[in-house]
Amino acid sequence: MLKNWINVFTYHVKNNKLFTALNILGLSIGIAGLIFAILYWNDEHSYNQWNPNKDNVFLVANQMDPTTYWASSSAPIGSAIKENAPEVESYCYINGYYENDIIRYNNKKVQTDKIVLAQKNFFDYFPYTFIEGNPKNALPDVNSICLSDQLAYQIFGSESALGQKVVLRNKVLIVRGVYKLDKKSAYNPSCVVNFMDKYISSTILYWGNFQFVLLVKLKNPEDQHRVESNLYKLYFEHLTAPRAKEEGMSSEDFIKKYGAVIPHLEPLSTVRLHSKTGGMAEPKGNYQFLLIMIGLSVLILILSIVNYVNSATANAIKRAKEVGVRKIIGASKSTIIQQFIFETAIITLFSILIALVIAELSLPYYNTFLEKTLVLQSSQFYGQLVVIFIVTVITAGIFPALYVANFEALKVLKGNFGRSKSGVWLRNGMLIFQFAVASFFIIGSYIVYQQIEHMNSKELGFNGDQVINITYRNMYGDGITDQTRIDRYEQIKNQLLHLKGVKQVAGGAFVMGNGAKSTISYHYKDISVDGDNIPVDFGALEMLKIKMVQGRSFSPKYSQDTINSMLVNETALKLLHEKDPIGKKIVWNGQEMYLVGVVKDFNLENPSESIKPMSFFHFKTVKWFAGSLNNIYITVDPKTINETLSEIENYWKKNVDSDYPFIYNFVDKEYKKSYSSYVKQKNLFSLLNVIVIVIALFGLFALASYSIERRMKEIAIRKTLGAETNVLLKELCKQYVIFSIIGFMIAVVPVYYLLNKWLENFAYRIQISIVPFIIGFSVLLLLTLLVVLSRAYQATKVDVLRYLKYE
Repeated sequence: MLKNWINVFTYHVKNNKLFTALNILGLSIGIAGLIFAILYWNDEHSYNQWNPNKDNVFLVANQMDPTTYWASSSAPIGSAIKENAPEVESYCYINGYYENDIIRYNNKKVQTDKIVLAQKNFFDYFPYTFIEGNPKNALPDVNSICLSDQLAYQIFGSESALGQKVVLRNKVLIVRGVYKLDKKSAYNPSCVVNFMDKYISSTILYWGNFQFVLLVKLKNPEDQHRVESNLYKLYFEHLTAPRAKEEGMSSEDFIKKYGAVIPHLEPLSTVRLHSKTGGMAEPKGNYQFLLIMIGLSVLILILSIVNYVNSATANAIKRAKEVGVRKIIGASKSTIIQQFIFETAIITLFSILIALVIAELSLPYYNTFLEKTLVLQSSQFYGQLVVIFIVTVITAGIFPALYVANFEALKVLKGNFGRSKSGVWLRNGMLIFQFAVASFFIIGSYIVYQQIEHMNSKELGFNGDQVINITYRNMYGDGITDQTRIDRYEQIKNQLLHLKGVKQVAGGAFVMGNGAKSTISYHYKDISVDGDNIPVDFGALEMLKIKMVQGRSFSPKYSQDTINSMLVNETALKLLHEKDPIGKKIVWNGQEMYLVGVVKDFNLENPSESIKPMSFFHFKTVKWFAGSLNNIYITVDPKTINETLSEIENYWKKNVDSDYPFIYNFVDKEYKKSYSSYVKQKNLFSLLNVIVIVIALFGLFALASYSIERRMKEIAIRKTLGAETNVLLKELCKQYVIFSIIGFMIAVVPVYYLLNKWLENFAYRIQISIVPFIIGFSVLLLLTLLVVLSRAYQATKVDVLRYLKYE
């Protein structure tokens, strides 16, 4: 029987090459799209899942106001919660970002950009497998370092790293261990050093200084809310209540006015995709984008299956007599169903193989698109592939098999073949579904395009043309003072100004598109504002053409500008409720500052974010600002830009940093990178839009072919009676125009609702107008008419005698 089924299947493939190719291609595209989405889903959900502590370790995320959460905590809260909450087994402080520096070994220098500063129990929280050394005693003191296997090989080659001495930031460190870096984690460090204890001890008295990521390990994860309550009480006792007392207010009134720190515990198992903060050292995953990928991929696969069902039922009319004969000679309905499901399984199997080829060939581009290293290898993925196969065979095979198996043998063999109205309605319903999905993608992709163009054309409040931002590695280490850092910066600045083509030079502790590095509350009268701190040098704002709306900018003419002067932006001024702010005294972090100017609002973060209150200072005003000066901005002459950049690079390598690569970016291009993820979403939507339209047209072609094939005798009779071609075309196209209108109307509400939800990500967004819907309907109608008219026109040119000779 199986051999017979294969022979019949082969025969029909040879005689229906076009329909078979369209079926396989449609399913292949749909399955390939789902494969890509599954690979992305698996990768994002694999973070921290290997970690046996994933359910017991929690990130302390602090809610500073109704919408702002910080991943950082203050230094004293860790030991305080350990003493006051018996539910806490231990705690560990880690810096919330990777350090980039040079490690020296004898005469060898290796740069690494994933250095983690942590306390000595880091490997209790992230138990990587150790190749050398003991993880329980890997970071016993400040002179210890542990290396990943890749970094150890870079430095020592095949030589053992254990016990070797390396130099980092002018400090001699002993290698205490080497670990395998082969897991997806919130921290994937190239090396770990125990510098955190020193930083914690130096700020142990400052409850309001939120600098470090704090992880706590609970004895029982169910005690999460109890620990959160204890954390809140500790912050209330040591931070909120003392500040309320300083203000001469009750704690209740202070909280009503200024708010309070509300800690939340986020389990390590979920921080990658669901953290309310920016996550830890590894960037937070985009859960919304992940859901969009999965949702659209599943929708496309459903569309591919519907397309297959339509094609299969359109082609089934040609197999009616075959089924009739089989029934007459004794074939049961179940046997015929099994045969057609078997044929669907073969087509699905071929489709999956082609989909895997498409995925393998496209994977490098997909990895570039997502900035990942996905591979088509894992037991989990193969299991998911089997599920896709089974679900596709069942959903794509059952209806065509039942449809064919229910043919009435005697009517078929008499040539009086007909089908029930319920089958017609189901096929038409699937066609309407295809129209609805196509409408959704056409309208949605245009709305996404409009939003990205809106971001591109938005007035940003600054101009970065011909301004380059050089990454400047500041001075660190024992014996390095703030004055040493200032003197070195001033020397570099003066020498850069003497290079040909350099017009202006100014340092700043900010990067356009990345936001501020620190936020500190300041007070004016009874108003408190959380301001993003922007330390700058003289001329930095003017260089970027950032305008003043009141007062003046910083100037070397005024000595107080490096002592106690301050600027705010328009957003901060609105919060201060002061019509005449110039000269007013502001209490900033306990220091008295005088407001000398108001800066016009500009986007420091990406344009999807609202503009935050900003506080501007000359970098000499506050001591620790000098250490945060990690960017030098330069305007260059566009006529000699290549020559100037070459001279800057030569100077930099010889006189500034011979160890570290010379890294620069044009400010305008650098800013565009800040919303590149949304540009990728636009490109993805556009690509899927093309795929959906192609698959929908396949289905439309199949169903139009089926419908017209059924009406060929009617067309022949009408032609014999003198019907004109345009009348026939109108009659044949009418139902498809109606179906496209119904499909479009079904898509209107979902696309409006879902795209509105997507637009909520943007502080500055478009309003959905009627234009995308008009364009979507016009494109849908045009494509429908193109396919149906081309097929109908062929039908009107047939030989009428072929269909009427037996009448």
